[in-house]
Amino acid sequence: MSFSFYLDLLAQVLFPMGLLIAAGAIWRTRLDEAGIRAIRGYITTVTINLFAPALLFAAAATAQIDTNILSVPLLVALGMLVTGVPLYFLLFRTRFGGSCSQAARAGLLLCGIFGNVLFMGYPLLAYLYGEAGGQYAAFADMAATTPLLWTAGVWIAVKLGGQTKDAGHPLRQLFSLPPLWAFAAGVLAVQLPIDHQPLVNAAHFIGRPTVPVMLLMLGLSIPWNRLVPSKPVLMVVGFKLLLMPLATFLLALLLFPEMTDAQRGAVLEAGVPTMLMAVGIADRYKLDVERVALTVAWGTVLFLLSLPVWLIMLG
Repeated sequence: MSFSFYLDLLAQVLFPMGLLIAAGAIWRTRLDEAGIRAIRGYITTVTINLFAPALLFAAAATAQIDTNILSVPLLVALGMLVTGVPLYFLLFRTRFGGSCSQAARAGLLLCGIFGNVLFMGYPLLAYLYGEAGGQYAAFADMAATTPLLWTAGVWIAVKLGGQTKDAGHPLRQLFSLPPLWAFAAGVLAVQLPIDHQPLVNAAHFIGRPTVPVMLLMLGLSIPWNRLVPSKPVLMVVGFKLLLMPLATFLLALLLFPEMTDAQRGAVLEAGVPTMLMAVGIADRYKLDVERVALTVAWGTVLFLLSLPVWLIMLG
């Protein structure tokens, strides 16, 4: 990777993303906590029910579903598992997590496993690999991260967090998500002998605000005035930005010796910072919301330093 290439990546992808996050941070200073929660709720509602389903339908409906594209969610899921196990032992069985409450350790474990594969991965991979890159991000999210979040992630929050006994019905929650059904509809549309291009074009148009509004919400959600990290927070950020993509990279070399853009995209997806949804899960299951938000913030900031490492590694 040349220096000029990274400058171009900064200018075309990371700089606009940073501006949106900064705009959210500035907006946050003009609101009280109730206002932040209200706006966050409005943005989440319209994104989950309209923007994201359209984006995911368009990505799925234009994808050629083969072993190459399916390798992306496979590698992302394996990377989460391989990294999550040692992180669990560090947080729950060693002194690294000893100073944290049970709720904080469960929240940090979620932060170390679940990455922002759609809202940060989509623009990054689309820049690097074109339309196929957006498809890699969609499949990584819908076929790996989201199902694991509402199964293993909820189990971590409830059983390891220990703050609530009522998990609700996580599978019901998973199957009630409009993005999942829109993605499934897109996969089905590819198999039907119909011209679905007009619908795809409309979905592309409707789905364009997805990434910008979620990055705006990311800036709105982070407690910027309380950014002093603890050792467990920095350790988890290191796991998420360095160890998980390294594990995924090694798995890709083992399973796919002739790596393609799909496997490279999976490695980059493994190295994105913690997903914003981790804050919502922490809030819902009474984990340490502030520490989770702090981990999201530091992961987002330090991602600017870790990304070029993986771009160089992947050539």
